[in-house]
Amino acid sequence: MNFYGKDYNVYKANLHTHTKNSDGGYTPEEIIRLYGEHSYDVIAFTDHRKTNKISTYDGKGMTLISGIELHPPGPRNTPWHLLALNVPEDFAGEYASASDAITAVLLAGGIVFCAHPHWSGFTSGDVLTLNGISGIEVYNNSCRGIGRAYNDQCWNELIEAGFVSGALAVDDTHASYHLFGGWTMILAEDKSVPSLMASLAMGRYYATQGPEFHRLELKGRTFEADFTEAVEVIILAEHSRGICVTAPDFPNYGDHKTISTFSVNIPEHYQSPIRCRIRDKEGKYAWSAPIYVN
Repeated sequence: MNFYGKDYNVYKANLHTHTKNSDGGYTPEEIIRLYGEHSYDVIAFTDHRKTNKISTYDGKGMTLISGIELHPPGPRNTPWHLLALNVPEDFAGEYASASDAITAVLLAGGIVFCAHPHWSGFTSGDVLTLNGISGIEVYNNSCRGIGRAYNDQCWNELIEAGFVSGALAVDDTHASYHLFGGWTMILAEDKSVPSLMASLAMGRYYATQGPEFHRLELKGRTFEADFTEAVEVIILAEHSRGICVTAPDFPNYGDHKTISTFSVNIPEHYQSPIRCRIRDKEGKYAWSAPIYVN
């Protein structure tokens, strides 16, 4: 994929996965088989409060990442769900505060995302207290059963408050109906753990439920993109600002059936980072990471 002028390999990743080692319904070996059969390149094992001995697993050609989901005390007597990636296999699972947990992960060379804030009942103001995280989950497939799978509003508010973060799409795998609903496409030189983690830390990825970006480009204030066929393309900006490039649901926007490329000039008064969101004919979304137009 061409990502702002440079070509990268693209790796399909599920970065939030539970097994029978905590409250998941599958063994690690079953997880590897299932995701391998669906052309995934990367799996992060993130059981609650405990790591997995991934060095003993046969990844069947996939890259396995050692992770953990941490639950220090959070606001209003609700525990945080902190998705920690690239931690040692003997990493501790209990911390007195979110700050202690995040600091421990960062010192160990890992990164942290806030999992499913909407499902947890957390506001963007709550998430802003998590100093040191790399972002949130914009979509969590396991949370759709109670109507809290999407975290777009929280993501918007974080960016407008000055926290320019990326956002993942994940399965948060526990049961069969959580499988293969959302994933993160990581753009990296190769699929080694250091390369993948560097790309996650630098925002070189996008979240998706199926649609794919093929090119993202910024030339001055002209934003361009190529992608799989979509029926709606939106540039998200601050507050009420944004650009709907094509929306066939609204007759005034023309008679496009689908679109797979576009170019749009970003107005001078758009100062905050922008993001591109596409929707396909099946109603599935993909979300680009934010980028400054200045």
